[in-house]
Amino acid sequence: MKRILIIRPTAMGDIVMASPMIEVLRRAYPEGHLAWLVDPGLAVLLRDHPGLDEVIPWSKAEWEKLLHGGRWLALTRAVWRLARELRRRRFDLALDVQGLARSRLLAWLSGARERIGFTSKEPGGFLLTRLVSRGPDSDRMSSEYRYMMEILGLDPGTFAPHLAVAEGDRQAAAALLRDAGVVGDYAVLAPFTTRPQKHWFADRWAVLAARIEKDLGLSPVILGGPGDAAAGEAIAREGGGATRSLAGRSPLAVSVAVVAGATLVVGVDTGLTHMGSAFARPTVALFGATCPYRETPSPLTRVLYHYLPCSPCKRTPTCDGRYDCMVALTVDDVTRAASELLRRVEAAR
Repeated sequence: MKRILIIRPTAMGDIVMASPMIEVLRRAYPEGHLAWLVDPGLAVLLRDHPGLDEVIPWSKAEWEKLLHGGRWLALTRAVWRLARELRRRRFDLALDVQGLARSRLLAWLSGARERIGFTSKEPGGFLLTRLVSRGPDSDRMSSEYRYMMEILGLDPGTFAPHLAVAEGDRQAAAALLRDAGVVGDYAVLAPFTTRPQKHWFADRWAVLAARIEKDLGLSPVILGGPGDAAAGEAIAREGGGATRSLAGRSPLAVSVAVVAGATLVVGVDTGLTHMGSAFARPTVALFGATCPYRETPSPLTRVLYHYLPCSPCKRTPTCDGRYDCMVALTVDDVTRAASELLRRVEAAR
């Protein structure tokens, strides 16, 4: 029996894109024990996955609160409490697929005999027993996680993201949509993410919502977190008609179920958009400041991206807040891509 710990605690989109590792490892070690260390707020993405034996919560926010509050003794106790919990599980292998100093520390705390992680500029490489690159430059979705599996000598197969949705969450999503007045087929819009340079523009989202309802016959539904509630409502008002915002109104597990039931998903580089690909829903992904994936396991994902000399700027924009890469993506571009995907689905029926 092999006991394996995957460490990717944060970043919803990356957890979605790393999820194919579960199937690969389960196929290689059918009798093994497979666990994933994740932030409690994102544990719902993994809790119902049939390939996982265990989801282990770790709160980055709790540790940071103790650190910034100067509560050194309490922080030390929290660290060793986690170490004790992990080490009693006697992991053989820990995979740090985040590549940060803190994830390397978590791998070391696990006590696993073999600790493999990505090379990066972050300190703490000595805490791992082996450092590996993220692989060659690739347009393939999840390429670095796929490469990690190849480094381990495992067959990655199709390496398709997979999320499981509990029946209770499906029912809660149906009730939420019904209460919001969403009737029939709907399109999920995911306008929000953590960095402004990855955003499209509110006025374009509003025009797109109206176009989706009028031209595609779908009810636009806006998703986002609690901090996106006001912006979501503003887009819904401008979009008019059947546009509804559920941003901040649904727990993450219910939002996942809403995406799973969508007829169309349109979003920026964020976790909710990547879920569209995971559920093989027709998905239009808008990329600008970040490196796009062009190849996905789902034939129903279309990535829109206009290369500029400054692309991708990642976290250091040079355009003085104009976000030229996102300006280049028009409502017509998005509507055309969505129409093509929906026609492809219809032709396949």
